[in-house]
Amino acid sequence: MRKMRKKIAGMIPEYSLFPLILALLFNTAVYNGARLIAGGWYHYNMESSLDRLIPFWPPAVLVYLGCYLFWAVNYIIIARQGKREVYQFFKGDFLSRIICLICFLSFPTTNIRPFVEAEGIWNQAVLWLYSVDAADNLFPSIHCLVSWLCYIGIRGRQSVSVWYRGFSCVMALLVCASTLFTKQHVLVDVIGGVLLAELCFYLGK
Repeated sequence: MRKMRKKIAGMIPEYSLFPLILALLFNTAVYNGARLIAGGWYHYNMESSLDRLIPFWPPAVLVYLGCYLFWAVNYIIIARQGKREVYQFFKGDFLSRIICLICFLSFPTTNIRPFVEAEGIWNQAVLWLYSVDAADNLFPSIHCLVSWLCYIGIRGRQSVSVWYRGFSCVMALLVCASTLFTKQHVLVDVIGGVLLAELCFYLGK
């Protein structure tokens, strides 16, 4: 037990542990709480003609589901920054979820998912995703919000290598694209998630 504590302390500063744990719990509470409260309410569909031009591409589910590892790695990297930077980031992170909760409750949204044949590993993965994640809590997209926060949280940080900062930007963009190709979100959800990340990161400072 003591060895494990030392390993964690060596990887994550003590002042970052509480914000990290609270961020995970708060995100879960916001997402599931909004669904519990507003699940039976009328939901608006903001799909546009441009969204209908975007093809359904099942292999994008690999990025959509794989981004959780990206989030974990980048949040730990961010948590290893100085105390002031860590608290600034997580203030913005918490604020973004409060705004998400307000949006989910004041303007519930949904979309129309495509019919998916139960053939092939990617189709099966999408069908599983659809079965565990209802078409609600869409605007703004938390997937896009968190992915963009993962990038801007290290953007310009000299302590993080240039290649990884570049990779994080590309990965965040790929996650945003995956939400559209899997038909989990529409364009306005993606734009809303990215803009909210930038706004709350700025306000956190």
